[in-house]
Amino acid sequence: MRLFPILAAAIALAAPVPALAQQQDEQLWEQLNVVLPVAKGVRVTAEQIARTSDRQEGIYTTEYGVLVGVQIAKGVELGVGYRHVGFFNANTAADEERIRQQIVIARGRFAGRLRLDERFNPGGDEIGFRVRPLVRYNLPLGRSRVSLFGSHESFILPNSTVWGQRAGYERMRNIVGVNVPIGKALSADIGYLNQYRLARGGARAQMDHALTVQLTVNLDKLGIATLHD
Repeated sequence: MRLFPILAAAIALAAPVPALAQQQDEQLWEQLNVVLPVAKGVRVTAEQIARTSDRQEGIYTTEYGVLVGVQIAKGVELGVGYRHVGFFNANTAADEERIRQQIVIARGRFAGRLRLDERFNPGGDEIGFRVRPLVRYNLPLGRSRVSLFGSHESFILPNSTVWGQRAGYERMRNIVGVNVPIGKALSADIGYLNQYRLARGGARAQMDHALTVQLTVNLDKLGIATLHD
């Protein structure tokens, strides 16, 4: 399969700064979601995330969280949740607690999510706010349940903090991949993720190339798309 290096090269050439001016990293991202119905139109999602990096010398981030989603209309869901984020190995950042609110809208082959994060860091009293708009397109392959997908997410920081957050456009994530059903309630998103962090605050720009694998155990049928984090 030559698709992975071809996509990586294409996105690197399209980046807004020369490749030699960037830091490059190869990573593996894993996510597990378990979706449970708790009432009519209400579901709870338990989440586990682990990310491994060459530059960070192994697993550098883990996330554990829970999200409560409420369906307010067909294909429209409001959600609120919490995550504990831990950092390891060469990633020396302080662990964070995060609260988030989001709206997810699914219409045909398109799904979109607008998320607001509040970041709590032991390095200071300020709350770091983060706005994350995401759009995803799904393309079914014939009559099979397998589909291709592509998504884009931007990270916009409205404020700066003493513990390190800097206001402005911070990064983007782009994913191309395939969604494969595995049984009745289990599905897998497998794809190539490209994350580009802009050069900000004296730090060099960084481009991450990751194999992303997301498994979802969905025991609910609200018709709301599960999107990447």
